[in-house]
Amino acid sequence: MITGGQLGELVKRAREGATKRNFDQSVELTLVLKDIDVKRGFSINEVIELPNKISNPPRICVVGSGDLSTRAKKAGIDRIIEPDELDRLGTNRREARKIVRAHDFFLADTSLMPNVGRSLGQFLGPQGKMPTPLQYGAPIETLSTKFRNSVRVRTKNQLNLAAKIGDEKMEDSKLVSNAETVVTELEKKLPQGGKNIQNAVVKFTMGSTAKLSMLKKDKGA
Repeated sequence: MITGGQLGELVKRAREGATKRNFDQSVELTLVLKDIDVKRGFSINEVIELPNKISNPPRICVVGSGDLSTRAKKAGIDRIIEPDELDRLGTNRREARKIVRAHDFFLADTSLMPNVGRSLGQFLGPQGKMPTPLQYGAPIETLSTKFRNSVRVRTKNQLNLAAKIGDEKMEDSKLVSNAETVVTELEKKLPQGGKNIQNAVVKFTMGSTAKLSMLKKDKGA
């Protein structure tokens, strides 16, 4: 199990190893896993809400019309796709791929989910971005806030998980709190919890990696 103290030390070392640049560097946490057979279809695709906001929040796209579209606009949703545009995207692969890449989270009116699958599914599926279905009257404002404060952590056929936990402007305590949340949520999804974590790494965009090894023989690392 990774403790808050260990994560605090990682963040501190990562900050010390970061080269100053004229832009706000992102801070990323990577967990390297062990004792998991990826050949048996192991995969994780989790949306984790962080306790502390990060700059450059995720971009959200809503597929819907009418009242949903109106409320999504008021909520400041980055992109709204109406049914007519959705149909057009089904014949424009380049534009469809561009939209999928440009947005982190998708939400869609439940009645439009089959259309989304036909028009965007081939691009959303491989990236683990299939939309969250929205029932009539869904609290889009609340959902918008939730997703803007969240990160997607995804792995497929590989033994590592990475998540942005903040940026260099944030206090170390807030970065640690975000990292703890990610670790706690992911441990719930691993077959043996924290025992499946081999290494934890924290890195600023332009910095060296700060690594914590969970192997007994590397206790001094």
